[in-house]
Amino acid sequence: MSKFGFVFPGQGSQKIGMLSALVARYPEIKHTFAEASDAISLDLWKIASSGENGLLDQTHITQPVLLTASVAIWRLWLSQGGKLPDLLAGHSLGEYSALVCANVLDFAAAAKTVNSRGKYMQEAVPADAGAMAAILGLDDHKIIELCRGAAQGEVVAAVNFNSTGQTVIAGNKAAVERAMQACKEAGAKRALALNVSVPSHCSLMLPAAEKLGEDLRNLQFREPTIPIVQNVSGRVAKTPEDIRENLLKQLFMPVQWVDSISCMWDFGLGKIIECGPGKVLGGLIKRIEGEIECFSTEDPDSFEQAKAAVSIA
Repeated sequence: MSKFGFVFPGQGSQKIGMLSALVARYPEIKHTFAEASDAISLDLWKIASSGENGLLDQTHITQPVLLTASVAIWRLWLSQGGKLPDLLAGHSLGEYSALVCANVLDFAAAAKTVNSRGKYMQEAVPADAGAMAAILGLDDHKIIELCRGAAQGEVVAAVNFNSTGQTVIAGNKAAVERAMQACKEAGAKRALALNVSVPSHCSLMLPAAEKLGEDLRNLQFREPTIPIVQNVSGRVAKTPEDIRENLLKQLFMPVQWVDSISCMWDFGLGKIIECGPGKVLGGLIKRIEGEIECFSTEDPDSFEQAKAAVSIA
């Protein structure tokens, strides 16, 4: 299978010092960070490099930093003669990276949008009122059923179908804790609270979606130059208006990552390259479709190996 795709990571892949080895060899990466920094009036490279007062983990800053990191590696890939992939997908926030790289959205506009997106998400739920947790080793349908029973008038739902045997739940903190306990009692191997301040992809994000919707209506969406599989549907997007609508729904609806990767496999992809810091998505992909070869790009050696792996059709 000679076709290959790119995937772009979302929140949780950030780490202090990310891309430092790439910048040491390819200083042009900093140009992309400078462009985004100008767009939102924040020194994103300084924050990514130092973590500066915990800013890297504040969602309204994490989001433009990760977008910028992925776009910087994508631009480096093109400048180094890397082949164009056949298909793109991004996990949660990473979908914005995919849209920039497919020329659907302008980069500066996307940086401003995800900066605002992070602020809207944080404003939607008071600090410490929401939570997320990863449930390992329990059937998706059982998790959905247990969340329904644990809600008790609050919100808790399965929100990230990440891989076979790994599903993330989100909602009000107490409801998430009840669901975690119920999942453990039902036989889950583990129920792990995630270190996040915002319960993403559940109905608690509807107030954020109202604000984001206005921003998205004012953004220009173009036809993608490379097909994109979107989170909400797990299918290839068809029109700019479909993309816009699905991008808004993504804020309060589950990430269908298993379906997205299965779609890429059905499209005929034999290799997938993770364009951004970390290797989280590669690990998930191997558990969904074990025959797909996965590559990362977070350091020069990985970047060159990825480029070499797809250089011969």
